[in-house]
Amino acid sequence: QVQLVESGGGLVQAGGSLRLSCAASGSFVSLNDMGWYRQAPGKKRELVAGITSVGRTNYADSVKGRFTISRDNAKNTVYLQMNSLKPEDTAVYYCNADGVGLRGYLELWGQGTLVTVSS
Repeated sequence: QVQLVESGGGLVQAGGSLRLSCAASGSFVSLNDMGWYRQAPGKKRELVAGITSVGRTNYADSVKGRFTISRDNAKNTVYLQMNSLKPEDTAVYYCNADGVGLRGYLELWGQGTLVTVSS
């Protein structure tokens, strides 16, 4: 079974930094796009940052210049470096990936990791 396992969430003061990691495990052919989403209480899940298999990135306007997404294809892992954190960044952060599994197309979601930014 293919799954995404996240780590790195926690409590941080405003202005601080956190680094999230998300590793894919199990048997699959390839991973294509990977990304991070977040969902704050009472709000819809939104895309934070995405990265293609060749390293093209895109960011939500609200995090541009503060967050950096990267990936290590050899480790099947995607990272989100979050700097200058703000209280409004508080949310559950979810890792997402799509690709090709042993039975065809697959889309994966992580279990979520909570990021809390205190003012």
